[in-house]
Amino acid sequence: MSTAATGTPAGTTALSKGSTPEPGDAPGRGRNPVVARLTDVGFWADWAALVGLVALVVVFTVLDPSFLSSGNVTGMLSASAALVILAVAQTFVVATAGIDLSIASVTTLGIVVLGQLYVADQPLWVCFVGAVLASLLAGLVNGLLVAKAKITDFVVTLGMLSAASGLALVLSDGQPVTVTEGFFFDISLDGPVEMVSWIVVIAVVVAVLAHVVLYHTRFGTHVLATGGSPEAATATGISTARVKVAVYAIAGLLAGIAAIIIVARLGSTPPAANTSYLLNSVAAVVLGGVSLFGGRASILGPVFGALLLTVLLNGLTTLGVSQYYQPLSVGVVVVAAAFLMRFQK
Repeated sequence: MSTAATGTPAGTTALSKGSTPEPGDAPGRGRNPVVARLTDVGFWADWAALVGLVALVVVFTVLDPSFLSSGNVTGMLSASAALVILAVAQTFVVATAGIDLSIASVTTLGIVVLGQLYVADQPLWVCFVGAVLASLLAGLVNGLLVAKAKITDFVVTLGMLSAASGLALVLSDGQPVTVTEGFFFDISLDGPVEMVSWIVVIAVVVAVLAHVVLYHTRFGTHVLATGGSPEAATATGISTARVKVAVYAIAGLLAGIAAIIIVARLGSTPPAANTSYLLNSVAAVVLGGVSLFGGRASILGPVFGALLLTVLLNGLTTLGVSQYYQPLSVGVVVVAAAFLMRFQK
C-alpha cells in the first residue's frame, strides 16, 4: 500500500476504528519506537542526503586524515556555494512539476554580462546588477513561454540552454575576462569566521530566505499546490500561470547570484557553460528528496544534496581518482537516491 495514497508508511495498513491489527501490521505496543524508526526504510529515505553526506565524510576521513583539514573544508564550502544556490533555484521549478535545463547556461550568461561590464570600466554594483538582470530576464522568458505560450518546460528550457550559451559566446567573443578587483578576492577568501567565506554566507542567506518563502508565505503554498494538483489549485483561485512565471524568474535571479559567486571564486568570466552545474543541480534536488512530480519540496534536502556532491567529488580528487570516473560516481549516487524516493513518506 503506497504512502501517497494512504498517508501511512509503506508496509503498514491503515486501521479503521475498532479493527484488529493483522500480523505484520504497524508495530505493536511492546515495540521500541526508536527501533521502529531506525528500521523504517522511509525514515532513511527522507534523510538520504544527510546520511550520505555524513557517511562520505567518515569514509574519506578514514582513507585520508587530511580530508578534514581546515584548508580542504574551506575549499569545499566555497566550492559548494554556487551549487547550493542553483539547487535552491531548481527546487522552486521542480516543486511545480517542472524542470529548468537552462540553469547552467543562464548562469554563464550572467557571468559574461558581468565580465563585459567590468571590461567597460563600469562600477562593481553595475556589473552585479547587470549579471542578475540578464539571468533574471532569461528566467522570465522561460516562465512566460511555459505558462503563457503553453510550451512544455523541457522544450523551452532546452531552447534557452542553447540560446543563452550562444549569446554568451557572442557577447564575449569566446574570450574570458580576468577580474582583478580586490572585492572578488575578499568575498571568496575572507569571511566572518574561520573556514566560512562571505560567498558561503551568501549561499546560507539564500537558502534561509528560500525556506521562509516556500514554507511561510502564501506564495510558497501556491507553489506546492500548483505542483501537487494544478486543477485543484486553479479551482481554489490560484493563478498557476503566474506561479510558474514566478518560479522560473526566481531561478533566473538565483542563477545571476550564482554567477557573481563563480566569478569571485575563479577570478575570471569563462564564456562556456559548465554543464556540470545543470546535472548537479538536478542531482542535488533528487538527493534532497524533492518530488520530481511536484507538490513536495524542501530547501534543506537539496542543500545537503549539494554538499554531498561537493564532498564526493572533492574526496575522489583527494584520493587521486581519475576525473573521468567522477561523473560516473555522481550518476550512481543519483540513481540510488531515486530508488530511495520510492520509500519516502
